[in-house]
Amino acid sequence: MKSPIWHPFTQHALCDEMTRIARGEGAYLYTADERRIIDAISSWWVVTHGHCHPPIARAIQEQATKLNQIIFAGYTHAPAEEVAALLLKLAPRGLDHVFFSDSGSASVEVALKMALGYWHNIGKPRTRIVVMQYSYHGDTVGAMSVGSRGVFNAAYGPLLFDVTSIPFPAKGHEQATLDALKFACRSETPAAFLVEPLVLGAGGMLMYPAWVLKEMKRICEASHVLFIADEIMTGWGRTGTLFACEQADVTADIVCYSKGLTGGALPLAVTLCRAEIFEAHYSKDRTRTFFHSSSYTANPVACAAAKANLDLWQHPKTRQRVASVARMQEEALEPFRTDSRFANVRRAGTIAALDLKASDAGYLAEVGPKLQAFFREQNLLLRPLGNTIYVMPPYCVTKADLDEIYGGIREAADALA
Repeated sequence: MKSPIWHPFTQHALCDEMTRIARGEGAYLYTADERRIIDAISSWWVVTHGHCHPPIARAIQEQATKLNQIIFAGYTHAPAEEVAALLLKLAPRGLDHVFFSDSGSASVEVALKMALGYWHNIGKPRTRIVVMQYSYHGDTVGAMSVGSRGVFNAAYGPLLFDVTSIPFPAKGHEQATLDALKFACRSETPAAFLVEPLVLGAGGMLMYPAWVLKEMKRICEASHVLFIADEIMTGWGRTGTLFACEQADVTADIVCYSKGLTGGALPLAVTLCRAEIFEAHYSKDRTRTFFHSSSYTANPVACAAAKANLDLWQHPKTRQRVASVARMQEEALEPFRTDSRFANVRRAGTIAALDLKASDAGYLAEVGPKLQAFFREQNLLLRPLGNTIYVMPPYCVTKADLDEIYGGIREAADALA
């Protein structure tokens, strides 16, 4: 019987046959007939230590028998308190409060509302948001509004609010970006600048240096503009450090974490902020309450998974493994730097990307679906962004796995030449 399920980011008229997965283990997924698939993109960037990682799986099982759900308004529980304390210990210094939600998009919505609420409650209302060209922050209405306009949100234009966009800091053109941010901060008096630190994910795995991030934060500070870091994808070791902002030695006023927060086991997100953001909402006047929630805010089972994940990040072996994957990625990329079929071969920590030269480029490049189909036949979970192929594996990936992944990329270039 044909499935009634409508899948995300899927054009069913072109791809109506879904690959059914029965189980996952480490860097691998298995179909019902035990066909092994290498998960080269961490199942949409969420799986860090590997599928069904035993310490996280045990924490979920144990918590599910104790407390599986409780309203989080007026109540709390140990897993949430432990997660909040550990997050503030591990995150860049200067962040003081943790707000729970259940997805990356929601954590961005929370950040935007925190920023606007701050300015409203201190009696200096500001509503303008500054963003970066090619950015992507999620698929809810507010998150779409602060993302680049294009194919992802063209149908929903009437719902979106206007933002100011500065150019991406392409190599050799970084100063133009900084000048544009400086101008926007001075001329528009924005509430906040929202940015993906070091790597723009869905925008094409575009990478820029840490010194640019540091200078953008300095500009915002000088203009008294709140700095929001969207670390939903870049957090949890992806760029080589636990959080991307560490490489620029900056602390955002507000920061969003999700995806790898639970090691990829369950949906959970947080928005962290400085004390002054919280204090602007702290009052005996109930109209200054932060009016945001979801039914599953700080779900205890998801928090137990996050606690187990945060415990793993306190062990040196976890960070050593990240460094090892980054080195293996660099070695695997090296032959592609002189392969004329590819351009812009790049890496940030454990994230590697390269552009297959094609007659067209971008998310809707014709070569994209062909690449996906080829990789599926090769038992590789790779999901190119148009002609941009990226590899973002779980940290349990082996050199043999990477050899197979990059061998498949070479074969794809041969087959589609």
